[in-house]
Amino acid sequence: MSRILLLLSILLSSLNITGKNTVVADALSRMPLPNASVFDRHGKTIGICNPAGEIPYTRPTDYPVTIRHIGFTEKILQKPGADTIFMQENTIQLPEVIVESGRHKVMHMLAYVREYSTLSTYTDTVSLFREKMVDYMLPPDITSRFKGWRKPRILSAKSYYRFTDDEGLDSVSDRCGHHFSWTDWIGIMPEIPLPEKLHKPDIAADTIHGRYTPAEIWMKKHSKVNVDINVIADKAARKWVPALSSFLMGDIDFERFNIRANYTNVAGTTVSPADLSSYSFNIESNGRGRGMFMFNRSDQPLYVTTYAEIYIIEKEYITLQEAKKWERFAPAPDEIGIYEPSEAPPLDSAILTLIDRVNSIDRDDIRLAVAPDHRLGREKIKLNAGQQILKRLKGIFGIDYVNAKRKWKHQWNDFRRERMRHNDGNPPEQQPEG
Repeated sequence: MSRILLLLSILLSSLNITGKNTVVADALSRMPLPNASVFDRHGKTIGICNPAGEIPYTRPTDYPVTIRHIGFTEKILQKPGADTIFMQENTIQLPEVIVESGRHKVMHMLAYVREYSTLSTYTDTVSLFREKMVDYMLPPDITSRFKGWRKPRILSAKSYYRFTDDEGLDSVSDRCGHHFSWTDWIGIMPEIPLPEKLHKPDIAADTIHGRYTPAEIWMKKHSKVNVDINVIADKAARKWVPALSSFLMGDIDFERFNIRANYTNVAGTTVSPADLSSYSFNIESNGRGRGMFMFNRSDQPLYVTTYAEIYIIEKEYITLQEAKKWERFAPAPDEIGIYEPSEAPPLDSAILTLIDRVNSIDRDDIRLAVAPDHRLGREKIKLNAGQQILKRLKGIFGIDYVNAKRKWKHQWNDFRRERMRHNDGNPPEQQPEG
């Protein structure tokens, strides 16, 4: 009996430790931070905080866990049981964009992207960490003949993959044959009106409810505006991601689709791309890739997660002629480097280990270890001196060319006669032996 009571007490104590809901909050306002992303000790996504700021369920083996929320300095939670985690705001206010003249109508934006993605099946997992520089070109309005691009155009990128399976595989590479990230589809949001509650007060908040959960949570602090969007909570929230409307109406099942956008220098009753300083998104989906890239077996489902942070580094209005020059610009792979902004948090140890493993790969050794395919060439027969002289003389007098042409003509005539006999229903001629 005493042994049973002891086991029950241990079980209850463990449930109390792991079941306690830790809340993530703003250190200044003490308000909870919904949709903050939580990563385990290996850098894999666990989930996001709910609207009350509570972190998702975490196992003791997941610790230390990292909490990331763009616009705040990330926090590392060493063990379970904490009551509240306060995060410090860490946003750099970009200078206000000034239109120099009426000719400068097109907005060009340069950004740094950091993404964490995974592709999982029943047996295999592909983990991806990627850094890249991208740009956007936004036309003045939808009536303009110059359309530009709202989705990110990659200028330079560095990718680090890790491949694992249930049989113990653990390998890394800078290449992968599967494209499964959602990062290339989430572009600059269109101009969106502020909720009426945020029009006049310097400090205000508002929540727009979806059918079952909040669809948009707005926070305003003077000229700074932050909004957390749950895209799948309400159809009206899809206006934030117009490029993904076809996916949302298709057969891809989104388990989670959350976006956070940070705006600075907001002066009117709308938030626009000119005010955008950074944004992030967290997506979990079933079915990404199979219908588009055909790389997955139809009888095996796949599960994809993507968490990405996008920091706007520079934005300016340029002329239409300058925009067209940028459109034709195609940089070489190493022409543009990766420029990490100061507000981006330092990489955790798991990601640094992955980068070191990939960078230590000896690519020349791997290339030389691959046996050449002899079907792509022929054996080179070494000729003696007499054979070399004879070959050169044949080339001078055109004998090789004449012989080759005669041989081709004979082969063509044989092929034509064989086809004619085949069409007439006659068996092919037997070649004489010897």
